[in-house]
Amino acid sequence: MERARPEDFLELVERARRGRLKVYIGFAAGVGKTYRMLEEAHALAKRGVDVVVGFVETHGRAETADLLTGLEVVPRRIFEYRGLSVEEMDLDAVLARRPQVALVDEIAHTNVPGSRHAKRYQDVYALLDASVNVICAFNIQHLESLKDMVEQATGVEIRETVPDTFLQQADQVVNLDLAVEDLLDRLRAGKIYAAEKVTQALGNFFQQDKLSTLREMALREVAESLGRAAIDSARGREPAAQPRTSERVMVCIASQSPRAAALLRRGARLAGRLNTDWYVVYVETPDEAPDRIDAAAQRVLHANIEKARELGAEVVRLRGRDSVETLLDFARSHAVGHILIGRGGSRRWRRLRRRDFAERMLLEADDFDLYIAGEQEREAGA
Repeated sequence: MERARPEDFLELVERARRGRLKVYIGFAAGVGKTYRMLEEAHALAKRGVDVVVGFVETHGRAETADLLTGLEVVPRRIFEYRGLSVEEMDLDAVLARRPQVALVDEIAHTNVPGSRHAKRYQDVYALLDASVNVICAFNIQHLESLKDMVEQATGVEIRETVPDTFLQQADQVVNLDLAVEDLLDRLRAGKIYAAEKVTQALGNFFQQDKLSTLREMALREVAESLGRAAIDSARGREPAAQPRTSERVMVCIASQSPRAAALLRRGARLAGRLNTDWYVVYVETPDEAPDRIDAAAQRVLHANIEKARELGAEVVRLRGRDSVETLLDFARSHAVGHILIGRGGSRRWRRLRRRDFAERMLLEADDFDLYIAGEQEREAGA
């Protein structure tokens, strides 16, 4: 991707009220995200911009560590957790310092208990709300809607994610691309991990086919992000241009929905590709009234609803005796074109019902594009 000039971001900074967000994204550790952030920080500082390092992780890479020289680094906050000293970004200190631009690395990171926010990307939101501009970085495998695809492609469980809405709010997205062969050469030369970790990395995440898949994902995601931005910009110049309402996406969830999280990620991907609005709809039938479902099911439902909002969906709760009829009435009245559903729970649950939910949707939703998540979409441990 074309390299953005530091002055491009500076122009945004000077026009901003709320903080502006720039994201460096890569397909794996070692492609140069942190290095490029620090290079840009030096370039901005030379132009008189007040820049601080909120949190940067060098991972022991000498070339990256050298670039910290000459930059103001806000001291980290130390937490005592389970007998260990854990360093985190000191959000309050960065807010008190009120720089024009703060650098924040490892956006998918989970903060230690006791921090103001659970996740570092939420710290970034706080900085933006305080009119602090942020340059940050993370790897493509941590994007929430790609979690299932990455796990299937690499066999590696992704434990920390960043919601798609975070990337969608970015004013600039820069893809740090590197040929897979060059990245592997960097790894073997000890420029990414310490020598004792190289063999393990080569046998696990750093395999050529896995890296190639991740690289393709990163290139596609950034291209789609730029495409969405271009369309939004065009609509801003031409108010009469409206999104194609027939392209709206609806994801259907239930309280007993073992693969809801995978469905939500799939819905986010589809809506992103179509650059359209999307809904997550839950129908409260008499059997699924709050007093009829147990506490565990309610917790799962609430978690899925929160996840949907993080991914950028409009969440709608409906009441009706017939879930299929209620869902299709909503879809037709809101110009939905694409519907995503699961198979309706376990095989035992399907045997107890007079007709499978998915079967009815196939029969009655003939005026929509219908997507049915297969068994492979089941969440780990569900």
